[in-house]
Amino acid sequence: MRRRVWRFGLKWKAAVLLALLLAAVIAMLSFLVLAGIRDDQRVRLEQTLAGEAEAANLTVRQEALTSGSLPPDDIMERSGQRLAVDLGAQSGLPVTLYKPDGTLAGTSLPFQPKADVKDALTHTAQGQSAYITESDRLLYLAPLYNDADKQVGTIQFHVSLAEQHAFYERIQRLFWITGVLVLTAGFLFGFLYVWRQAHVIGRLNQAARRIGDGEYLSAPTVRRADELGELAQGIYEMSGRISSTLTQLTEEKSKLLEAVARLKELEQQQKQFIGNISHELKTPLTSILAYADLLDMYRDDPALLDEAGKQIGQEAERLYGLVEKALKLSSMDVYEFETHAKSVSLMPLLHEAAARLQAKAERHGIEIDTTLEEGTVWADPDNLMHMVLNLLDNGIKYNKPGGKVLLSNEAMREREGQGWMKITVRDTGIGIPEEARAKIFDPFYTVSSDRSRAHGGTGLGLPLVKGLAEKQGGTVGLTASGPEGSVFVITLPLRQPERLETISVGNSPDLE
Repeated sequence: MRRRVWRFGLKWKAAVLLALLLAAVIAMLSFLVLAGIRDDQRVRLEQTLAGEAEAANLTVRQEALTSGSLPPDDIMERSGQRLAVDLGAQSGLPVTLYKPDGTLAGTSLPFQPKADVKDALTHTAQGQSAYITESDRLLYLAPLYNDADKQVGTIQFHVSLAEQHAFYERIQRLFWITGVLVLTAGFLFGFLYVWRQAHVIGRLNQAARRIGDGEYLSAPTVRRADELGELAQGIYEMSGRISSTLTQLTEEKSKLLEAVARLKELEQQQKQFIGNISHELKTPLTSILAYADLLDMYRDDPALLDEAGKQIGQEAERLYGLVEKALKLSSMDVYEFETHAKSVSLMPLLHEAAARLQAKAERHGIEIDTTLEEGTVWADPDNLMHMVLNLLDNGIKYNKPGGKVLLSNEAMREREGQGWMKITVRDTGIGIPEEARAKIFDPFYTVSSDRSRAHGGTGLGLPLVKGLAEKQGGTVGLTASGPEGSVFVITLPLRQPERLETISVGNSPDLE
């Protein structure tokens, strides 16, 4: 049988914390209120006694005026006892009078309580008032002056503090009782409130465990207009996302299986490419060797020499282009082909690319048209030239007699702080079959062996263009193809991106 271990849970912690906070608040409030009461009592008593001392000084000055020019010591010696009685009746407080030398001059009490007032008399001799507190009794001493402002003695008021202490103790008891009641009520209220919240948290915890067990929620566990309600909604949304993620993972698994099959297909294409490129390398070399033999055999035939030289040049050019593409693509795949991107003025570069292939286009009966606008892109100029030349060359090779190749560019609107330049190569050629469009950027892929052999294609050009574009934060894609021809689009950033990110050509509404 599983034993349940008791734990100091959230509701107990919160209730105790609330009780401690209330206790601290009540203690601080009690301290401040009681201190305020004590200070108020002291200030009021000081003001009262100071007023009584001032009234006593007026009486003593009148006595000095009526007694003539007696020395200060003689006033207290002659009238001390009577003045003590009169001042006690006037103030309503017991009064004791002292001579300037500190000896007793008179008192309104039936007997003089014992008290050590020597230090206090020293202060009054210097013109200062003094207090002496003994349990529930307060002695207030103040100097007395005659009409010539000469000190004639000291007056001592006897004040009982019993009533003030009793009032202070009643207030203190009241705070104790109130504090206990507030603490009890606060603890109970806090416990009940936190118990409700803990109950809700327990339901949320159960929901999380259900999700962990694979049982996904059909509705939020708790509906509240507060943070716990938001948490419940978040758990419900998380449950939905986990469910959908598992579905996506299942789909991704099937896609991975398809990718494995695709890799096997690419492996087969690579093997086919090795055979093709071996044949392609052998064919121009055989032609070059054959025409070299003809040159040696028929040195006296100018027409044959001219034809042989032309054919050797064409085959050598074909061989050079084949080797260059293979090496460049290999460099990108194996050695992370290095780029030196910078801000490039686009119009002169595109004009130069079109001019380089103008002669080849004329030989094939193809017209190259340009519609260009000023602008700059962030790219490696050599790589950009290679990309444009490759697409233009494909547009010429796979075109129809009398066809056209249109080269244009257009700046697109900025998105997320980054602008893009669109470079379009549109031809009126034979187009690309629909089933081959998704594979044309794969290395070693050719649409058909007959078509590749007829036009000198090896399946390296478009993968090379794609790799160069992505190295510079751009993209290349086929946006249209059919009997009217094909449209290839290169996108490149207008300025150096903060991080190298590319946009999708096929999904971008600006590239339609």
